[in-house]
This record gives sequence, structure tokens and C-alpha cells, in this order.
Amino acid sequence: MPFGKLLIVAGTALLIAGAVVMLAGKLGIPLGRLPGDIHADGKGWSFSFPILTCLILSLVLTLVSWLLRR
Repeated sequence: MPFGKLLIVAGTALLIAGAVVMLAGKLGIPLGRLPGDIHADGKGWSFSFPILTCLILSLVLTLVSWLLRR
């Protein structure tokens, strides 16, 4: 695949992913702030690791990939 087409496909995928995240926020699904996501604050620092969000997104992407291959 030529580099230009690869950039167009990657940009389209990012656009769709951004739209899904925005839609999920409007539907009340707080991606990145689910129970099970780790968040710690301190003086002048914060740490966030969305474990549950990563697991859910991995499951969804795996299912989509599996369906597209069939």
C-alpha cells in the first residue's frame, strides 16, 4: 500500500475512533474513568492507567477483527 493511502486509512481510523469516544461520553459511558481504572493524585503530579477501559477496547477490537476476517 502506498504511503499516501496508508495515511488516509490511518487518519480515517483515528477520526472514527474519536467519534466513538465522543459518542460514548455523550451516552454516559466514561471511557478512561470506569470502575477498575487506576487514578492517583499527589502534590503536583497525577497518574492514570485505565486498565478496565483497555480490556474493554481490546475485547471490542478483537471481536471486530474476528468478524471482518470471516
